[in-house]
Amino acid sequence: MTPQQLAEACADAMYSRDNATRMLGMKIEHIAPGEATLSMEITQQMIQGHNNCHGGYIFTLADSTFAFACNTYNAVTVAQGCTIDYVAPGQLGDRLTASAKEQSRGKRTGVYDIRIENQNGDLIALFRGKSYQVRGTLLADDARPNESA
Repeated sequence: MTPQQLAEACADAMYSRDNATRMLGMKIEHIAPGEATLSMEITQQMIQGHNNCHGGYIFTLADSTFAFACNTYNAVTVAQGCTIDYVAPGQLGDRLTASAKEQSRGKRTGVYDIRIENQNGDLIALFRGKSYQVRGTLLADDARPNESA
């Protein structure tokens, strides 16, 4: 299995078990080793008292994208800490896209930056996640990438 195939298999396994991500209508747009892009439409249920998207939903989109990016190596990895900076509000009907890129990855820890934009490419938020690898694998057969591929 190539690293790309492994990343895709890990994303498929996680998505099938991730009720929160699926129930909020998030879609995986891109997956690669250390990278993920997810999208989500802002629905009426996500609108708060100032008539824009509740920040918790934006955070959840970023957090899910972070999770998919740091779990592309078939090693169960969780959040150790996260921060978010909101730049602009999301509006009803906006399609938000969160793109995660691995900045560093050690034996157990990693750092991932996630950029959240609307359908016009306007910056909505910036998120940084710090990951921690725990015991276990996502795939039952403990698939390993073929380094020669």
